[in-house]
Amino acid sequence: MYDLGPPLDVEVEQGTNLLLSGPALTGKKGLAFDALATGIRNGDGAIVVSNTDGAKRVFEEIGDRTDYTDRPVAVVDCVTRQQGVSEARDDAQVRYTSSPVDMTGVGIKFSELLQEFYETQGVERNRVFLDSLSTLLMYSDLQTVFRFLHVFTGRVQSVDGLGLYAIDSSAHDDKTMNTLKQLFDGVIETTEDGEPTATLPGR
Repeated sequence: MYDLGPPLDVEVEQGTNLLLSGPALTGKKGLAFDALATGIRNGDGAIVVSNTDGAKRVFEEIGDRTDYTDRPVAVVDCVTRQQGVSEARDDAQVRYTSSPVDMTGVGIKFSELLQEFYETQGVERNRVFLDSLSTLLMYSDLQTVFRFLHVFTGRVQSVDGLGLYAIDSSAHDDKTMNTLKQLFDGVIETTEDGEPTATLPGR
């Protein structure tokens, strides 16, 4: 089981993919990083696929919550090269893609990191955060994003990982939200004025 830590304080089965859904600025990203930090402290691997912030900012978010020195923590950075930093080079902790549009590249870099942690380093428990689906939908149509996520969530499931995916629910129509929800085992919803609520499998 994966413990999501406070404030949710729930556990989910291995191989679970959860959608973090709510309006902008309602703490989805914070919840995801809290869940990653809970895992890092317990020895889990953590991979963040970010198309909103560069790797430096992602590591700051994690570092604000827990010490990740010498821990299996890595980022797929889809932002930095798009911003014109062409000399950004892959290393052990960061893989760069050309832009958020390059979903094929994102999938390849993510699989490389997962393989590195799971097979090479023997890290059998890995937590993954994709931030955010709304950015993907800005650049691509629903069908393309759905196909990408179908493969991505399957990869997380195949290694008994935990997948967290943020989406700005106020930016998309019901059809888009309902289509994407089919891919996930449960939904965690955030609101502007209340505690997050979780609709989880088997509950």
